[in-house]
Amino acid sequence: MVFGSGDPGADLLVVGEAPGREEDLSGEPFVGRSGKLLDRLLGEELGIDRSGCYIANVVKCRPPENRNPRRDEVARCRPYLDEQVRLIGPTVVVTLGNFATRLLLDTDRGIRSVRGRAYPFGSGWLVPTLHPAAALRSGAPVVAEMREDLQRARELLGWSH
Repeated sequence: MVFGSGDPGADLLVVGEAPGREEDLSGEPFVGRSGKLLDRLLGEELGIDRSGCYIANVVKCRPPENRNPRRDEVARCRPYLDEQVRLIGPTVVVTLGNFATRLLLDTDRGIRSVRGRAYPFGSGWLVPTLHPAAALRSGAPVVAEMREDLQRARELLGWSH
């Protein structure tokens, strides 16, 4: 089980899809190639490392063969994510990719149609962005979109850079 890591009192919560192989082995979210890119972008766009936020996933256990999580798996893990959101009480939630975004925005729209703006969420905001794995596959244009979204999160947090 990969529950999450970081500062439980953070103003920023980052939510991904599910642990991959590296995460499953280490017990921490986003420690593989996607995590290295996420760490770099958090540093460059928000001026923080992972200790300055909390990082979690929708699904807490790695799906077999890295397949997409099934609805029943998401439903079983949802109470854990809801409780993480409640306990952390973030000002901004950044969702990475379709799964986290669709779940927390309660929409069936894809990430491409909802990214690029912020949405009211609890007593704060939700900023959807692309998953770092998509950026690793697609390159600079996707990284640039992620940067824009993280800059939006920084502004909502009131952090200077």
